[in-house]
Amino acid sequence: MKLRLDRSACQGHGRCYALAPELFGCDEEGYSVLIAPGELTVDQQDAARRAVNNCPEFAITLDEE
Repeated sequence: MKLRLDRSACQGHGRCYALAPELFGCDEEGYSVLIAPGELTVDQQDAARRAVNNCPEFAITLDEE
């Protein structure tokens, strides 16, 4: 399972890095930055789902291949 972030869709609400600080950070303007590239561990998957479900712009997706 991998996270995908569409930075062009992000509007900087900050929900993702508030809910999953181990997966997301923010840049100097407050827009989301993915800090956990690659395969997610089992421990990270619940936080990833919370971030996906709470993004108002749908800028975060999970690739569950």
